[in-house]
Amino acid sequence: MARRDFGVAFGLPEPYTSELQGWRERLGDPNASGIPPHVTLLPPTALPEEALPEVEEHLRAVAASEQPFRMHLRGSASFRPVSPVVFVPLVEGIADCERVESKVRSGPLTREVSFPYHPHVTVAHDLGEAALDRAFESLASYEAVFDVWGFTLFEQDREGVWRPQRDFPFGAGGRPGPLAPPGR
Repeated sequence: MARRDFGVAFGLPEPYTSELQGWRERLGDPNASGIPPHVTLLPPTALPEEALPEVEEHLRAVAASEQPFRMHLRGSASFRPVSPVVFVPLVEGIADCERVESKVRSGPLTREVSFPYHPHVTVAHDLGEAALDRAFESLASYEAVFDVWGFTLFEQDREGVWRPQRDFPFGAGGRPGPLAPPGR
């Protein structure tokens, strides 16, 4: 049975995607080119190909039950010493992310996770202490505010790059949307 790796996340609009992608690249994060800036809803999950129709229907239903909300990212934080990660935390939209994550990670996507859900945008991962310190200090005054319109199903390709497969706009009558919704 062929299995493929999928994840579900909120993407970030421009200019924030390019800004945070640029930070990851400048810091030397080896994941910078393969993982677009995002807020995870479902971490990497191996699924059999035949499960995709049920998974897409599940995601469609979740998205149809939600409405757009405001997300506000501000400052920097870290999971050190537990994990070598520096991230931009949310100061608005946390409860919305928690609600959507709980719905996404149910039904055919029910799975155990290693840590409690904490919505954030990773900017440095698996780097040396000096690079993590630089990321933490450099992004201390970072700020981004935008409306979240829905979420995206991603698949990891053979080169390890996470590629968008389908968008699921909130409240869109339950139909999956195109890869680039209007205004994004």
